[in-house]
Amino acid sequence: MARYTGPVCRLCRREDAKLFLKGDRCFSDKCGYERRQYPPGQHGQGRKRRPSDYGQQLREKQKVKRMYGLLEKQFRGYYHKASRMKGVTGENLLRLLECRLDNVALRCGFSSSHAEARQLVRHGHFTVNGKRVNIPSYQVRAGDVVVVRERSRKMQKIVEAVANVDRVQRPSWIDLDKDSFTGKITSVPARADIAADIDEQLIVELYSK
Repeated sequence: MARYTGPVCRLCRREDAKLFLKGDRCFSDKCGYERRQYPPGQHGQGRKRRPSDYGQQLREKQKVKRMYGLLEKQFRGYYHKASRMKGVTGENLLRLLECRLDNVALRCGFSSSHAEARQLVRHGHFTVNGKRVNIPSYQVRAGDVVVVRERSRKMQKIVEAVANVDRVQRPSWIDLDKDSFTGKITSVPARADIAADIDEQLIVELYSK
């Protein structure tokens, strides 16, 4: 699956939001967004214009897409799937994104960023209900148990991430036991459980045109 491999601090600056794309660096004084809170490029520090309705919708879509580490084709696929599900399309979209295995690994605290979580899943460091899964887009369900494999628990990246697990608030729909490197999905995440600053209705309006 294709992925973005360019500089990521400029993505935070472009969306004018801290997306925590670089893991530990985002919590330090070296955070690129904290140092330069203006858009990238030679005109980044120029006069800001009020965005159009379309501009607001586009920026919200780009922000969420980059937040979860997806490219356009895959993100659009999630939207179409969400639109066919029962319920509110925007909430369905966020629920599908939150239930990706790489995102669950991040929310559990087994990695420090989405890119790192994606790599760890691809390399087969996690099991779901006792079976090894190496597909980042795998959809977890209520009752599933995500565990770091025994041989992977001494990896420096995972050890450091678990050591800093209390740095951010854990989602209420995940029951984490960091001593056993285990995360249990207690329920499907509701909209209120997703704390990120997202206006999903703008994304729905964009794709509905």
